[in-house]
Amino acid sequence: MNAPPHVLLRTLSLPAPGEASAPLAHSCLDDGERARAAGFVGTRARLRYVTAHVALRHVLAEYTGTEPALLRFGRERISGHMEGRPRGRPVLLGLPAGPHFSLSHSHDLIMIAVADVPVGLDVQRVPPPGTVDALLPRLHPDESEGLLGVPPAGRTVAFTRLWTRKEAYLKGLGTGLTRGTATDCLLEGARTPPPAGWYVRDVPVPSGYAAATSARHPVSPKP
Repeated sequence: MNAPPHVLLRTLSLPAPGEASAPLAHSCLDDGERARAAGFVGTRARLRYVTAHVALRHVLAEYTGTEPALLRFGRERISGHMEGRPRGRPVLLGLPAGPHFSLSHSHDLIMIAVADVPVGLDVQRVPPPGTVDALLPRLHPDESEGLLGVPPAGRTVAFTRLWTRKEAYLKGLGTGLTRGTATDCLLEGARTPPPAGWYVRDVPVPSGYAAATSARHPVSPKP
C-alpha cells in the first residue's frame, strides 16, 4: 500500500479580544484582498481575514521561494459550471505543478495545508447541539444513522469531526458544498465506504474545535 501523502500544516490563533496583536505586514496582499478586507464591518472579522491571507502568502512563499507579494491566485475551472467560470480549488497562477493548498478558519483558529497533491482542509468550532439536529437530515443516510447511535453527550463533537472531514473532502475535490452533503459518506466505520482515491484524516486542534485534511491518493488507506 502506498504511503499517504505528506501534508504540511500551519496553525495560528488570533489574540483574545482586548489583547494586543502584533502588527501585520499586509503590504503583501493584492488589491482584491485589500478590498475584501476593507469590506468587513467587524474589526475581528477583518483581523481574521488579513491574518489568514498574510499567513497563507508567507507559507507559500517559503514553499516556492517566491516573494509573498509576487504570488498570484486564481481558481481551477470545474466543468459544468456556467460559462466555465472558475469555481474549483484555489491555485497559484504561473505554477501549474503546484504546490496545492487549502485555507480554513473558525472563530479564533486559522489553519493552512500545503501538499504536492490536491488537498482540502477544514476547521470548525464545536457548535451548539441544535446545529446538529438541524443538519442531520442533510447528511448521507449512513452518517445520520451512525451519529444517532452516538450518546447525546458526545454527539456534537462526533458531528463536528464528521463535518470537517466532509468539508475537507469537498474542498479537495474543488466542488465545495455544491456537490451536496448527502452524496458521500465520510463517517468512520460506516457501512458505506469512504470515497476512493482520497486520504481523509482528523488532525489535532485545541479543545472545542475539530479539523481534518483530505489529500488525493491513488490508494485510500483506512482512516
